[in-house]
Amino acid sequence: MTVIAPPQTLSPRRLYRILAVAETITWTLLIAGMILKYLLHAGDWPVRVFGLTHGVVFVAYALTALLVGVNQFWPLRQIVAAVATAIVPYATIPFDRSLERRGLLTGGWRVTATDDPRDHTRTSAALRFFLRHPFTLGLAMVVAVVAIVGILLTLGPPTQWFG
Repeated sequence: MTVIAPPQTLSPRRLYRILAVAETITWTLLIAGMILKYLLHAGDWPVRVFGLTHGVVFVAYALTALLVGVNQFWPLRQIVAAVATAIVPYATIPFDRSLERRGLLTGGWRVTATDDPRDHTRTSAALRFFLRHPFTLGLAMVVAVVAIVGILLTLGPPTQWFG
């Protein structure tokens, strides 16, 4: 009889790393889109397409940083710093390496309460609920990304927010 090993779970470290790399890739696409638009006069479509792609991944990265940060007991300033790195081109990967070096991405998902007093908050209880219901978590993440991107699209490009 052949025993099939269960699929490898997506650890907090792996999920965060995937989104950090995706954020870097979409920065490259956005920069390429700007080169196509402004230097090669290819029209607006490259910036529209790659800008939207970058925006979706940016929001997904920010929500992932929040999810992983709460799971790993990061202080709020650490979560804010993680999100802020997505604003600077190519900063998410060095930040990811820094988190790794400091041991801030070790461990699994906190699906059960521990004796740690930080694990007995409403935030931790909500985290455990969503982690025990991965379909619900995934759906909530997709809905949140779509809603946030929709709001940002109504506000217009970031370059016009303060002008």
